[in-house]
Amino acid sequence: MKIFRTALQMLLLMTLLTGVAYPLLVTGVTQVIFPAQANGSLLYRDHKPVASALLAQNMTDPRYFWARPSAGNFDGMASGGSNYGQSSLDLMQQWKTRITQWQQSTDQTKPVPVELIQASASGLDPQISLAAANYQLSRVAKSRGLEEKQVRQILAQYIDRSGWFTGVPMVNVMILNLALDQQDVSHATR
Repeated sequence: MKIFRTALQMLLLMTLLTGVAYPLLVTGVTQVIFPAQANGSLLYRDHKPVASALLAQNMTDPRYFWARPSAGNFDGMASGGSNYGQSSLDLMQQWKTRITQWQQSTDQTKPVPVELIQASASGLDPQISLAAANYQLSRVAKSRGLEEKQVRQILAQYIDRSGWFTGVPMVNVMILNLALDQQDVSHATR
């Protein structure tokens, strides 16, 4: 009986330490040191959370820069890529459809940057390359009634050149789109 009581005491002690005290400590420390990241890297419009800098959303409005395609329809619960292999006829058809859609949405016949055709591994990546952003620039400027130069200037402020992994300058479309909306608001109040 003594062994049973000792085992029960250890179970309760370890449950309190590892199931309560440790998570509270880690949560408290991260709230102090990295509050924005600990709370989901939320992006705000009019003091209301509208997005996360970590997750792309399915944008179809031509006024916005669009993220990479998502195999899971931008659903966090279905995060992940497709299981199609490079030789899959279904995958090839998806790519052809996406190329046509991109060329129609931008009125361009030049080659579409590859990441706008191929879905990301998670299906939720908000970053696109500078080339992919530039491919969409004229559509966004035209839809917002701005000159391309104005949109290019805003875009230049949000280029992330810290891409140590790829070495490619990237743009977070969620942050960029909110900056463009803010530009529209400030431009309208003048």
